[in-house]
Amino acid sequence: MTIEAGVVVNLRGEPIYWHLPEDRTGGSLPDSRKLWDVLWDNRDNLLGFAHSHPGSGMPGPSWTDVTTFHAVEQALDRRLEWWVTSSNRIIVARWSGPGKYDYQSFVVQDEPGWLVELRAHSLMLARSAETDPITRQDENKESTS
Repeated sequence: MTIEAGVVVNLRGEPIYWHLPEDRTGGSLPDSRKLWDVLWDNRDNLLGFAHSHPGSGMPGPSWTDVTTFHAVEQALDRRLEWWVTSSNRIIVARWSGPGKYDYQSFVVQDEPGWLVELRAHSLMLARSAETDPITRQDENKESTS
C-alpha cells in the first residue's frame, strides 16, 4: 500500500522538513501546525513543497492541492514550486495567472536528489524502464523523431 508523503525544499534544493503525519493515507496528506511553522519560519529560504500521489503515470495536482497552493502562497506573500510525484513521473506546478487558481504543470526531466527518499516515505517502488509502458512509449517517440 502506498501513502502520501511530503517534503519542504529550500532555495538550494535541499529537504528541510519531511511531512509524514500519522493520519496520512493513500488519498490525503493532512496539513499540520508543524508544517505551517516550518513554512513560515523558512519563508525567505523556501523553493517549494513536494508531495506524492500513489500510483504510476503522469501525476497532476488535485483541486485540493491547487487551493492549498494558493492559500499558502497568499499567506507567505510569495510564489513557490509545487512538485507532485507518482512512482515513475514528477511534475512541478507553478502559478501562471491571471486567476488565483491558474497553475500550470511542467514535466520535470532532471529528478531532484530528494525524490528517491520522498518515494521511499510513500512506500513506492520505482519501476524500471523495462516494465514501465510510459517510459517505453517515451523512448519510442525519441527514437522515431
